[in-house]
Amino acid sequence: MHEDSLLPPDDALRLALHNEVHARPPARIRLPAVIVHIAVLNDGVSRKDEHAHLRQLPGQHDLALEALNANFLRLRCGEFSLKWERHAEFTRYAVVQPLPADAVASAQTLDSLALRAPGDWLGRIPGRTFAAIKLVMIERPLTFAPSALAEARDWFGAHAVVASTMGGHSLVVTDFCLRATGFEHIVVLAEPGTPETRAGRICQRLLELETYRLMALRGLPAAKSLGGTLAEVEATLANITARLETRGASEAELLDDLISTAARIEHATASHQYRFAATQAYQAIVEARIEELHEGKVAGTQSLGEFMQRRLSPAMATVNATAQRLAGLSQRISRASALLRTRVDIATEAQNQQLLAQLNSGQATQLRMQATVEGLSIAAITYYVVSLLLYFFKALKAEGWLPVQPELAAGAAIPFVLLAVWQTTRRIHRKFFSH
Repeated sequence: MHEDSLLPPDDALRLALHNEVHARPPARIRLPAVIVHIAVLNDGVSRKDEHAHLRQLPGQHDLALEALNANFLRLRCGEFSLKWERHAEFTRYAVVQPLPADAVASAQTLDSLALRAPGDWLGRIPGRTFAAIKLVMIERPLTFAPSALAEARDWFGAHAVVASTMGGHSLVVTDFCLRATGFEHIVVLAEPGTPETRAGRICQRLLELETYRLMALRGLPAAKSLGGTLAEVEATLANITARLETRGASEAELLDDLISTAARIEHATASHQYRFAATQAYQAIVEARIEELHEGKVAGTQSLGEFMQRRLSPAMATVNATAQRLAGLSQRISRASALLRTRVDIATEAQNQQLLAQLNSGQATQLRMQATVEGLSIAAITYYVVSLLLYFFKALKAEGWLPVQPELAAGAAIPFVLLAVWQTTRRIHRKFFSH
C-alpha cells in the first residue's frame, strides 16, 4: 500500500491480479518483419534451465533469474528482439527481426530465413518442440484483394492456401503445412502505415491461434487410445448388470468383477482427466481467437476460421465424447454398485431373519427343557421334604405323641407337600417375570 493511500490495507493478491491484464502485452512490430516463433513443452524443464539459455543471447549475460518470475520477458538483443512466455504446460519464444530488403516472395526465401542468434541457439532451447512458425509481415495496399492474394501465394509455391482479411486492414495467408525445416509458414499483408501496435496484435493473435490449436489437439491421441478400453469396460459392465438381474452369480463374484472394472475406469480417469479438461480450455481459447480476427471472406479460398473449425471440430468432438463416455461409465458403475449393495443388504436381512428364527426355535426348546427340569425339581423337592417329615413323624411316634405309624403319616402328607412346592414355584416365576 502506498504511504499516502487513504484506503484500507491491500489484499495480498491485489497487485498481481490487477496487473494480470497487462501480463503479456503484444510486441511493437515495425514492418516489414519476420517473426520466428517456437513453442516447447516445458515438462521437466525448470525456469533456471530457461534462464541459462536466455543468457546466451547477445547482451544478456547479466540477465537475473528474478526477471523470469513474472512468466513474461521481452529482451532486446542487437538486431532482433525476443519475447519469452512461460505457461503451465509450454514455453513460447518469439523472435522479431527485420525482413531482409532483398527478400523475394518465394517458399525458398521463407525456408532460408534464419534467426540472427548465435550458433544453434534455437536448436538448444530446453524442451520438446510442438509448434514452430515463421510469420512474415509486409506492407501492401489491399484495395484489390485478388492481386494481394496472388502476391501472398508466391510465398507458398504450389501449396494450396487458406486466406482471410482481418478487420479490413490486413490479409493473412497460410497453408497449415509442416515444412522439412520443421516450421509452418504464415504471411500477412498489411495496409501501408499500419501502426506497430496493431501489427503486434495481429502477430500475437495468429501465433496464439496456431499454438492453442495444437495444444487442444493433444487430447485426441489420448481419446483414441481409450477407445478399446472403454469398449471392454462397457461390455464387462453390461455382463455384470445382466448377472445382477438374473442372479447368475454370487455377490462375492459380482463384487470382485465390479471392483476390477471400477479400478480400470478410475485409472483411466486419473490418467486422462487433466488432458481432456485442458483440451476443452484450449478449444475455448481457439474459438475466442478466431472471433478476434474479425475475418472477411477472400474469393476462391477458405477462411482460416472455416478451415480450422472444419478440421478441429471432429477432433474436439471425439475428445469431448470420450470424456463424457468416461464420466458416464463411472456413473453406471456407481449405480451397479448401489444395486449390488441393495442385493447384499437384502440377502443379509434374509440371513438375519433365519438366525432370529433359529434363535426363537432354540429358546422355545430351552423353555420346554426348563419346564421339564422344573417338573423334575418339584418332584425332587417334594421327595426331600417328605423324607424330612418322615424323620419328624418317627420322632413324634417315639415320644408317643403320634397315634399312627410314621410311614402312614408321611404318605398322607405327600399331596400337601407337592401342592405347597408347586405353588411356591409358581409364585417365584410370577415375581421373576413381573420384573
